[in-house]
Amino acid sequence: MTSVLYDAPGPRAKRRNVLYTVAFLVVLGLVAWWFLGVMAEKDQLTAEKWSPFVTDSEVWTTYLIPGLTETLKAAALAIVIALPLGALLGIGRLSDHAAVRTVAGTVVEFFRAIPVLLLMVFANEAYSQYTDIPSDDRPLYAVVTGLVLYNSSVIAEVVRAGVHSLPRGQTDAAKAIGMRKGQTMTNVLLPQAVTVMLPALVSQLVVIVKDTALGGALLGFNELLSQNRQITANYGANTIATMTVIALIYILVNYLLTSFASRLERRLRRAGKSGGAVLGADAMEETETMGGPGLHAEEARAG
Repeated sequence: MTSVLYDAPGPRAKRRNVLYTVAFLVVLGLVAWWFLGVMAEKDQLTAEKWSPFVTDSEVWTTYLIPGLTETLKAAALAIVIALPLGALLGIGRLSDHAAVRTVAGTVVEFFRAIPVLLLMVFANEAYSQYTDIPSDDRPLYAVVTGLVLYNSSVIAEVVRAGVHSLPRGQTDAAKAIGMRKGQTMTNVLLPQAVTVMLPALVSQLVVIVKDTALGGALLGFNELLSQNRQITANYGANTIATMTVIALIYILVNYLLTSFASRLERRLRRAGKSGGAVLGADAMEETETMGGPGLHAEEARAG
């Protein structure tokens, strides 16, 4: 028996797969045993390292919850600004006007090429030199600015690739009934492209949440991860325990975000607003490689 992607394994191959699986689990168990042994030697598994997160509410009220609040505040501000800005830049890259395409493409490629941490540092220095923003608020402004500049450029590429992934017949049908380019984009293409783009957009939103930690590492932004220093200083150098709890909080937040997006995608698909495809990273790269910023204009001229 065969499938489209591979030949179904026979009896020998199935036995080999079972042996490989057992061997992998044994090796994984040995690595975990060694790792736990090292942690035990360093007294990182003792109850006093982990109990504050269960018995002392001040760990949460003084450090973790305020840090999580700052993380979510910065991420929410960046998402609210980056999504519409990225959509505008993406639509700009699809414009039939060369000047609009050039300006939008230059902005996108420029900020997409710069590390987000460097954008945060530049923003922090700019706010320090040319604005009256208080020093306590400056890290938040710098983090949000860096996240917006970088992620709006990435979202612009997601929008462009999502629209390009739709069947050409959608545009032709809109032209046939006399719709203008703007009407076609807002009433036909973008509504269908939403569910196509949603997986890639959610991945980028998760990146935004995690990248807030860069501000805490360099700019003194009091986000969730930066609270590790305060907790370990006050609760007996419990770095492993603190990092584990913080990691679990990040996992929970991002899981809630992706779960919400999955429910939204299913609802949109049931409402009939899907273009029938799902855009991932591979599709974006293929669109960038094959199409480039002038693809839409070439299609329009061909039509």
